[in-house]
Amino acid sequence: MKTLSRMLLGAVALAGTLGMAAMPANADGERFVLVSHAPDSDSWWNTIKNAINIAGEQMGVTVEYRNPPTGDLADMARIVEQATASNPDGIIVTIADFDVLSGPVNGAVDKGIPVITINSGTKEQSEKLHALLHVGQPEYDAGFGAGKRAKEAGVTKFLCVNHYITNPASVERCQGYADALGVELGNQMIDSGQDPAEIKNKVSAYLRANPETNGILTLGPTSAHPTIAAVQEGGLVGSMHFGTFDLSGEIAEAIKGDVIAFAIDQQPYLQGYLPVVFLTNYARYGVIPASHVNSGPGFVTKSNIAQVEKLAGEIR
Repeated sequence: MKTLSRMLLGAVALAGTLGMAAMPANADGERFVLVSHAPDSDSWWNTIKNAINIAGEQMGVTVEYRNPPTGDLADMARIVEQATASNPDGIIVTIADFDVLSGPVNGAVDKGIPVITINSGTKEQSEKLHALLHVGQPEYDAGFGAGKRAKEAGVTKFLCVNHYITNPASVERCQGYADALGVELGNQMIDSGQDPAEIKNKVSAYLRANPETNGILTLGPTSAHPTIAAVQEGGLVGSMHFGTFDLSGEIAEAIKGDVIAFAIDQQPYLQGYLPVVFLTNYARYGVIPASHVNSGPGFVTKSNIAQVEKLAGEIR
């Protein structure tokens, strides 16, 4: 991976630059823990699980994946505390809710455990947590980019299907979309829950009650898949501008079939892979990239879907 090589060889800073103590050189067999906010039902995280397994094999380290089975953030906070108590060589964690997680994450940092934040949250929040860096996608910017495309397509009224509304980053996506359209975000954002049948019913009910809606944004496969069915069964294919975050095989097929206009790819593979590589090099040599890493957004459309669909759910 040329980009990774450049980052590791050309954009590296000594750990002391960040105010962190250098780790012993030439260590091996390190153990890292990745704690996500995702419930067991969220298939999107399979790509990150795959990425940490590949990175672990390449680096010769152990990477454990832990998450709250139901997505409960209080449970996630406890998992971070448990991971810290197990004294790993590094922790990778999502900032699903800064207020809920700041205590546990700061506890890891205070104990001298290197932390890299990924996925949810912002660079500024990562710095407040004294993490080494953040690997992720600026969520508001990604939502704003989606809204710009929707506005160009003529969208004036929209529905944002939020399947994880307790995660502030999910609201940032909907807010960016609304701001790009120049409208105030209100009841266009629905708390869909995560049950596929319930999501489909809520989307269908909203569209029946708001027939002027001509744009939909979903925030990942969990909400996209049932919404695809709702759009198809409602006879709205071709008349509804439909964008989504993230990729899956079903989303790829919907893009090819002109049901979905675009998918925003935040490159989750990099969110899992890069922190393992970075933490390994930090543990062994005391080096770490000097800045945060934006893994997205990138837009996948019918014009480039052939390049990525065969890797959906594994690498893309």
